[in-house]
Amino acid sequence: MASACEPDDENSRESVLDSSDESDSDQDSDSVDDCQDYGKQPCKYYNRGGCKNGRNCPYPHVCKYYVSGSCKYGSSCKLGHSSGGRASSGGSSRFQDQSANPKLTNGKLYQWQLNDGRGWRDVKNDHVIEAQYSLPHTKSIKIYNTAYGALSIDFSRMRVYGKNLKVRRLDDGNTIWLWYCTLHRRWMKYGDKDSKGNSGPVKSVDIETSFQRNPASSHSFSIGAETYEIRFPEMRQVGTTKKRKVTRRPQFRQQGVIGSAHLVPAMAGLTLSHTPKWEFEGNSGSWHEFKPRPECSVTSDDIERKYQQNTSDSMAFTVNGQSYKLDFKAMIQINLTTMSSRKIRRV
Repeated sequence: MASACEPDDENSRESVLDSSDESDSDQDSDSVDDCQDYGKQPCKYYNRGGCKNGRNCPYPHVCKYYVSGSCKYGSSCKLGHSSGGRASSGGSSRFQDQSANPKLTNGKLYQWQLNDGRGWRDVKNDHVIEAQYSLPHTKSIKIYNTAYGALSIDFSRMRVYGKNLKVRRLDDGNTIWLWYCTLHRRWMKYGDKDSKGNSGPVKSVDIETSFQRNPASSHSFSIGAETYEIRFPEMRQVGTTKKRKVTRRPQFRQQGVIGSAHLVPAMAGLTLSHTPKWEFEGNSGSWHEFKPRPECSVTSDDIERKYQQNTSDSMAFTVNGQSYKLDFKAMIQINLTTMSSRKIRRV
C-alpha cells in the first residue's frame, strides 16, 4: 500500500527544486545535522537552573523529565516542554525552549511571532507563512517588509537565517497535525488511500497521539510481517532495509473562517522572495509548469494571483475546450468531464 509509506524499489532521488523546498534524499545535510542535534541529551546545566551558553548551547534546552515522560509539574513546569497548545514545532529537528509560551485565546487560530530580545511581536498577515508551512515539501520562506527588513524562516529548525531573532508559532490548541513520509520521490500523508482505495495501516492521528505523549519516543506499526518504526527524535521511518524522511505539518486553516479573526488580503505588507510557480504531475510522475499555451486558458501567474486571494479556494480553466478545476485546498486538478484528477503543486 503506497499510502502506508513502506519502502519502494526506486533508487533515484529527486533533486532540490528550490531553496525553499525539501528534497527527498536521506542524504540532505540539514536533515542529518538536525537529527544528530535533536537526539542529544538535554543540557544538564539548563536543567540545574542556568546555562551560560544560552542559545549557543549545543545541547537541547528542554526539561529532562519531560523527555522521559515523567515531569510531575506538567504545563506549570518552569523548564521547556514541547507539546500541547504552545509554541508549535514541526517535530523535525531540535527541542526548543518553550516555557512561558501561551495558548491563543483571542479568537485567532494561530500566530507567528518574532523576538529580537525585547519581547515577542506578531507577524502581520501570517496566514501566508502558515499556508507555506502546511506544505510538507516547503523547507523555508523569505518575507519582506517586516520591522527587521527581509528575513528567511527555516521551517525545519524553526529559526531565522542570519539574524539574531527567534521565531515561534502559537496556536489555539486545536491544530490538526498531519504526518508525511517520502515515498516514490514525493511526500505522502499517512492514512491516505492507495490506488485501490485501501487506507494505510497507520493514520496521522495515531502518530500524533504518540508524539504528544512523548516527542522523544517513537511510533510502531506493521504491514504484513514487516514492522516499521517512526522515530520522532530523528524524524525517520525505519524498516528492515530502508529509512525514510518524515515530517509533521499543520492542516491549513484560514484565519477569519471561525471566531473573530479578520481575513486580510494575502500579500498586504508581506511578500515572498520569488514568484512561485505552479506545476501539474504528468502521467510518468514528472512535473510540468503551467506555461502560457494557446490551448490552455491559465498560466502559472494567473493561478498564483487567484491563490493569493484565498488559499482554500478553487479555480476553473479550460484546456482544448475541456473544463477543469484547480482545488487549492486538496492541491489537485480535476477534469470536470471525466472527474479524473492529478496532483498539482506550488514551488
